[in-house]
Amino acid sequence: MTYRVVQWATGNVGRSAVEGIVAHPELELAGAWVHSESKAGRDVGEICGIAPLGVTATRDVDEVLALDADCVLYAPIMPITAEVVRILESGKNVVTPLGWFFPFKTPNVAEVESACRKGRVTLHGTGIHPGGITERFPLMVSALCRNIRHVRAEEFSDIRTYKADFVVREVMLFGKPPEDARKSPMLDLLGRGFGQSIEMVAAGIGVTLDDEIRASHEMAVATAPIDTPVGVIDEGTVAAQRFGWQGLVNGEPVITARVNWLMGEENLEPAWKSGGERFEVEITGEPPAKLTFHGLHPPSLDTDLDRNPGIVATAMHCVNAIPAVCAAEPGIRTYLDLPLVSGRAARELIR
Repeated sequence: MTYRVVQWATGNVGRSAVEGIVAHPELELAGAWVHSESKAGRDVGEICGIAPLGVTATRDVDEVLALDADCVLYAPIMPITAEVVRILESGKNVVTPLGWFFPFKTPNVAEVESACRKGRVTLHGTGIHPGGITERFPLMVSALCRNIRHVRAEEFSDIRTYKADFVVREVMLFGKPPEDARKSPMLDLLGRGFGQSIEMVAAGIGVTLDDEIRASHEMAVATAPIDTPVGVIDEGTVAAQRFGWQGLVNGEPVITARVNWLMGEENLEPAWKSGGERFEVEITGEPPAKLTFHGLHPPSLDTDLDRNPGIVATAMHCVNAIPAVCAAEPGIRTYLDLPLVSGRAARELIR
């Protein structure tokens, strides 16, 4: 069966998602919503830097919702719950990397669940971190262990390879004074996603967490100007950050999610060494288990940063979930509800 998919937004993740949809033997691109007027009316393939696809992008939401499509891959810069509700009520499944990983304690969850029931469709949140490294893979590895005491998922990334000016400077607040970064809502905004990851892991391993999720934020500033693809990070401004969240049982950490984001490892105060770009999953149990992911970061700053492997992986985790999501029962569905999701072989290998 072929599922018709609409791509909602064609930024970094959206462009990679379009390539993934086109390559997937069970999917067909049905349309695309775009944010900017400069993209509206253009062929989606042209927008994404690939061959023309015969699908025209539009900024008209009503036009998109009227399309004959099974699923929307929803990937704007920031999620808007009202938009997701409209999409679901129109009878289209939604897969997104922007939240709803395990949203059962979040505001508006009843409204979203009601929209799923009204449209008789499914909503699934997935991605990479949060959205995979933080919960799917820890739970998978935990099956090798007994008497689990702690679960950790952690990212170590050089943010110079993340070519998204607005996100890096205005959302992540690199290049801002430390006092501005300390007051930012980033810890809370990120914590909404990572908090859901922690709740999912807790449900998977069978623990009841304390009400509080403990959060922390550390940073380093540049001691000299740092050149990056998103401009110069000035001396004295934020050049490295570590955000962490911990699920507690009786006040003791049981589940930890952390990100380490650095503009390189030189000219930082305090000095900060990451040990190389990677993702780690670690289970403290019997036996202990540790899994390290490589290959999800660009090999160098000279690589085509528009094809950042982490962005591609985020998009593909969404794309590959679409058939299972379309086949699922209506409602919000998480990794705990869906069957195993796998990628697909190259088309030339399929016969």
